[in-house]
Amino acid sequence: MSQAKTLTQAELDQVLRFINTKKFALRNRTMMLTSHWSGMRVGEIASLSISDVMNPDKTIKSEIRLTAEQTKGRHPRTVFLPEKLKAELANYLEFRETSRPEIPLFFTAQQLGFSANSLCQWFFWTYRNAGISGASSHTGRRNFITSLANKGISVRVLASLAGHRSIAVTQKYIDINDDLKRNAVELI
Repeated sequence: MSQAKTLTQAELDQVLRFINTKKFALRNRTMMLTSHWSGMRVGEIASLSISDVMNPDKTIKSEIRLTAEQTKGRHPRTVFLPEKLKAELANYLEFRETSRPEIPLFFTAQQLGFSANSLCQWFFWTYRNAGISGASSHTGRRNFITSLANKGISVRVLASLAGHRSIAVTQKYIDINDDLKRNAVELI
């Protein structure tokens, strides 16, 4: 099975423009950017509750502490949130009922939390309907890792951010592209 496609910024912008034309645009934008800007797996995103991302004073946390039950490998880990994702989450939660912090962060049209499988399908169909082929629920995670690799972040740091216990696994996520090669030769 081939790896999920990584997106250019223009392709991500294309997906976000498509999302903006649909119902639940704010929720969908936030889910998409959470995938691309945090590197979380789709199951981890589906498992998030409001209290995972929001402090009692209604501010957005700088770090999400995933429990063993929320992660693929059953190893708790910390996900660090960039400021731009914190701003997106704050904007989304401004329009979301937050008085019950235990409820799912992202919910379906039926007001239920997404399952990992239903969110996986949502990502696939959103990319496809936005005109991006080869993308899947893993695209955001691969984009996150590849983008940081393009900026010179070491594979050990990337492995830690991704929650991988082996750098060999992380290396498979890095999409070798012309930008990465250009940046490499400029170091000479």
